[in-house]
Amino acid sequence: MSLKLMYITNRTDVALIAESAGVDRIFVDLEYIGKNLRQGGMDTVQNRHTPSDAAAIKKVLTKSELLVRVNPIHDATNDYNSTEDEINEVVNAGADIIMLPYFKTAADVKRFINAVNGRAKTMLLFESAASVENIDSILALDGIDEAYIGLNDLSLDYGRKFLFSILADGTVEKITEKFKEKNLSFGFGGMATLDGGALPGKKVLPEHYALGSTCVILSRAFCNTNVIQDLDEIKSTFENGVKKIREYEEFCSKQNEEFFYDNHCELQKIVEEICN
Repeated sequence: MSLKLMYITNRTDVALIAESAGVDRIFVDLEYIGKNLRQGGMDTVQNRHTPSDAAAIKKVLTKSELLVRVNPIHDATNDYNSTEDEINEVVNAGADIIMLPYFKTAADVKRFINAVNGRAKTMLLFESAASVENIDSILALDGIDEAYIGLNDLSLDYGRKFLFSILADGTVEKITEKFKEKNLSFGFGGMATLDGGALPGKKVLPEHYALGSTCVILSRAFCNTNVIQDLDEIKSTFENGVKKIREYEEFCSKQNEEFFYDNHCELQKIVEEICN
């Protein structure tokens, strides 16, 4: 099993580098409605990409899929189009997969599925406490292709200090059990390089294997193109980073249950130290 690697960018040059290095999905992020209120004061990224960014990326891709995150369910106002209009734009831009963030109820998800209407794959981003409370009624709906757990907002909604707390304490595992009951492909969180980030990728990646995850977002810490300006350096960062991930996946695929148990215990310890 190889995880589908996803990377957020609206730059065609970076998208091509990522695709060539083996990133499976280029992720264009339209979401901004309500995000500032939820994440105010946090070191998080708010991208404000556009449907025309998505169309430009789609034109240059030859292998990778185009994943587009739209805004949470919303009606039209003076400032923005409705969910339905936004999804139509994204479909026209060529999205292969459309991700719905910060929904709370089955009614929200039903509206999203109806708007997509089979024109792209659907991916639900579980990142509100209400979405987890309503998970049974949500997953009973037809038309859901994949699921993802957003550790940032979900940990905020649960009042946690650190996004990986809910991975350490078993919350993520309980949610993934629900996905598995429905044979739904899923992923969670973000991953830095294997040795980088507050919680290194080397500790996070085995959790994906242990839980049966199929995809992960490569985080800003994996390759921050605001900091690294040189395209050759971006290229080598991607090539080396993806190669190391694939090699470590190969290693993880051969490990026994004891390895994954020990890794989880170590992860819990690191998370506790960070929180303290």
